Amino acid sequence: MFANSPVDIFAFAGREIFLKRDDLLHPAFSGNKARKFGYFLDHEFAGINKVIGHGSPLANSLYSLSTLAKMKGWQCDFYVDHIASQIVKHPTGNYAAALANGANIIDLSVLMAQKQTFTHAQSEPQVLLNLKASPNLTAQVDNVRLSCQEYIEAQVLANEPTALFIPEGGRCSYAEYGVNVLAQEIVQFAQANDLVDLTVFLPSGTGTTAVFLNQYFIRQQTAIRVVTCAVVGGDDYLRLQFSMLNPNTLEHPQIVNVGKKYHFGKLYPEFYAMWQRICASGIQFELLYDPLGFIVLEDYLQRSEPGHVMYLHQGGLLGNETMLPRYQRKFGQSSYAHGAGYLLSDAKT
Repeated sequence: MFANSPVDIFAFAGREIFLKRDDLLHPAFSGNKARKFGYFLDHEFAGINKVIGHGSPLANSLYSLSTLAKMKGWQCDFYVDHIASQIVKHPTGNYAAALANGANIIDLSVLMAQKQTFTHAQSEPQVLLNLKASPNLTAQVDNVRLSCQEYIEAQVLANEPTALFIPEGGRCSYAEYGVNVLAQEIVQFAQANDLVDLTVFLPSGTGTTAVFLNQYFIRQQTAIRVVTCAVVGGDDYLRLQFSMLNPNTLEHPQIVNVGKKYHFGKLYPEFYAMWQRICASGIQFELLYDPLGFIVLEDYLQRSEPGHVMYLHQGGLLGNETMLPRYQRKFGQSSYAHGAGYLLSDAKT
């Protein structure tokens, strides 16, 4: 596992908070995915030569899995529901970086369309290379529609005895290993700075990092607790994700919100404005999770007045290569991105 990530003092919402810089863990393997995939990096897997994953073609997990595979000398097969033609024609961000790492990104809609074509011709395709994007088709086997994970479990894994399958976003029990290392670092920081109480705040997707962090703090009988917000799917979805990893609700993090429903991946002017505010500090943040995270954190600080607070910077900066141009097209150049000279190339470091 990598060295302890540093902690900065960060001025936000009229006060100083701690900023745990997991974006600085490793130049090519940082943030929450480095923690979640830490078990696979630190342990040997005899006979394994491939890792299989799935998710969005723009996801941080795609790039992180491709990096893990490269470090381990494995092939990376990553299944996606659909790849937009624009992404295929002009690869950027996590998608481009994963391709550079040698990842085999499999568009399930193209794969199923190809299979259907050859089935009608009573033949099977021998090679699926350089396929152009096609209309999004849900995988269908025996007239049953399958998600990427269902397709992998039903059609792929039985034929891949030397492959390791990691669910979307690293939501699995193996993630506990790396998140526990992070929790230990936070406990050590609190002890070294005589922090009687500490609230760790982070925005959540699958909730894996948040639930394993809070679980660790409680089981180690510390006064540290986790507060989080749902970025994907809402509070009920996040609670379900917690329960799938840990059925004991007493060990679940506190979920807070601002009373407004936000749709994952949609562009909001308040997200862009918050991103400009926090990046004006000179520290880069990503555009998918951090804006809502800081919006909810600011509201939480104003309403709850907690003691010491630590925000977990989970990396993901490479995704800005895709997200920032979308925001600029919709809302124009930001004062930070334009005036302060934000460089997309910086997101790779």
